[in-house]
Amino acid sequence: MLSDKPGKYRNKYVADYCVFDLETTGISCRNDEVVEISAVKVIGGKNTEEYTTLVNPGMPIPFQATAVNGITDDMVADAPDFETAFKGFLDFAGDLVLVGHNIHSFDMKFLYRDAEKFWGRTVGNDYIDTLRIARCILPQLRHHRLVDLAEYYGISPEGAHRALNDCRMNQIVFERLGQEAAGSFEAVKGVRICPRCQSPLKKRSGRFGEFYGCTGYPDCRYTEDIC
Repeated sequence: MLSDKPGKYRNKYVADYCVFDLETTGISCRNDEVVEISAVKVIGGKNTEEYTTLVNPGMPIPFQATAVNGITDDMVADAPDFETAFKGFLDFAGDLVLVGHNIHSFDMKFLYRDAEKFWGRTVGNDYIDTLRIARCILPQLRHHRLVDLAEYYGISPEGAHRALNDCRMNQIVFERLGQEAAGSFEAVKGVRICPRCQSPLKKRSGRFGEFYGCTGYPDCRYTEDIC
């Protein structure tokens, strides 16, 4: 939903939410554009409805992006522009909490940027980032990519890196994480939480010894001394 203030980051499981994912021409929210947006509406923990569309980015899709997501210039030639696709997504999601993987550092930045560009407002939905949650719940894993979590939970990663398939995969992962955490992702298994951005804190070594640093770095640079 459009709002004058951005939504807040949440750290607790919710049963009603909207999983979403973007595919883009690259990783820069300054220079790159969206080429696909998909979403899954979840009510009571169950997939009830889906939304997906390719997007004409108004620029050539770089080879490197196509190599990852398989989306080509020909595929998006007759697709709607992102203003149209974005409005459809906002109507679909309503005021539900948004859920996605690495959305705090990536997808939400594209949404905030383009909401301001198109309508002079921002996205007011609260959101939950499953990457941050997974780092709290599953600290024993070396990597926390969506495909890594799918493998850990025995979920097929087939079709990964296309937005709708990633949404479906992420929805199952989020439900499994919620079950493991018994509904709350705060201070799970003794993990310290950043008071600024709610990401887990990790013990690090620096010039003056060990300290707790936010795993949301470089977006968040919070640190704590180890007493």
